[in-house]
Amino acid sequence: MPLRHVLLAVLVSVLWGLNFMAIHASLQQFPPLFLVGLRFLVIAVPAVLLIPRPDVPLRWLVGYGLGFGTLQFIGLYLGMAAGFPAGLASLVLQASAPFTVALGAALLRERITPRQVLGVVVAVAGLALVGVSRASATSWWPFLLVVLGGLGWAFGNLASRQAAAPNPLHLTLWMSVVPPVPMFALSLVVEGPQQIGDALASSVSPAAVLAWLGLAYTVVAGTVVGSGIWVWLMARHAAGVVAPFSMLVPVTGILAGWVLLDQSPTLLELAGGVLVVGGVLWATVRRRPTVVVPVPAAEPARTL
Repeated sequence: MPLRHVLLAVLVSVLWGLNFMAIHASLQQFPPLFLVGLRFLVIAVPAVLLIPRPDVPLRWLVGYGLGFGTLQFIGLYLGMAAGFPAGLASLVLQASAPFTVALGAALLRERITPRQVLGVVVAVAGLALVGVSRASATSWWPFLLVVLGGLGWAFGNLASRQAAAPNPLHLTLWMSVVPPVPMFALSLVVEGPQQIGDALASSVSPAAVLAWLGLAYTVVAGTVVGSGIWVWLMARHAAGVVAPFSMLVPVTGILAGWVLLDQSPTLLELAGGVLVVGGVLWATVRRRPTVVVPVPAAEPARTL
C-alpha cells in the first residue's frame, strides 16, 4: 500500500475509535433504543432519496440491516447505557471477528483452518478476561450486551457477504432503511413514550448540544466518511492488507476513553485486549504463501 493509503486506513481507524466517544455523548441525552432508530433514520432518508437501491436480493439487504444495523447496536447501545466503558466497548465489539469465523463454518459450510481455530480460542480467552474484570467491578450484564452486539455484527457480515453488492457503500447506506421502524417500535414498548418525550423536549436546550454533535459525528464521520474511505481502500487492495488496520480501532477507543472520559482499563482488561487483538489478527490475516523461485540449470559448456 502507498503511504497515502496507509494514512487513510489509519484515519478510518481513528474516526471509528472516536465514534464510541460520540455514542457516549449522545446516550447522555437520548434513550439507547430510540437513539439507534434516530441514528439510522438520519442516514436512511437521504440514502433513499439520493442513492439507487443496490442490486442485491432483498433478503440479504434485510438480513444485513437486522444483523449489522439492529442487533449490533441494540447490544452496543444498551451495554454502554448500562455503564460499559466506551473505550472498552470498542475492544469487546471485535468479538464480531471470531463470531464471523464460527458462523461462517456453521451456516455457510466455510472451511475453518487450524490457524483460525487457534485465533478464535485466543480471542475468546481475551474476551473472558475482560468479562471477568468487568464482572468483578460491576456485573456481567453490560459486557454480555456488547458481546451480543458483536454477534449481530457477525450475522451482518454473513448477510453482506452473501449479498455480494457491486457497490458495498451503497449497501451499507441502504441497510440503514431497515433498523428505524423496529427500533422505534421497540423503544416505545421498552423505554416508553414518557422517556422519549422528555428526551426530545430537553434536546433543544444548550446542554444537549454535545448529544447532537455526537449523533452528527456517528452519521457523517463514522458512517459516511469512514465507511466510504474503507470501501474505497478495499476496492484497491487485498482484504488481508486493509482489514488489519481495523485493529487500531480499539487502540484509539481505549486511549480516547482514558483521555476524554477518564476511563482507565485495568491490567486484566489490557491483557485481555492484547489477546483479543492478537487472536483476531491471527485468525483473519492470511499468511502469504512462500514463493519458491526455481534456479535455472547451468547451461552446458559450449565447445568451439
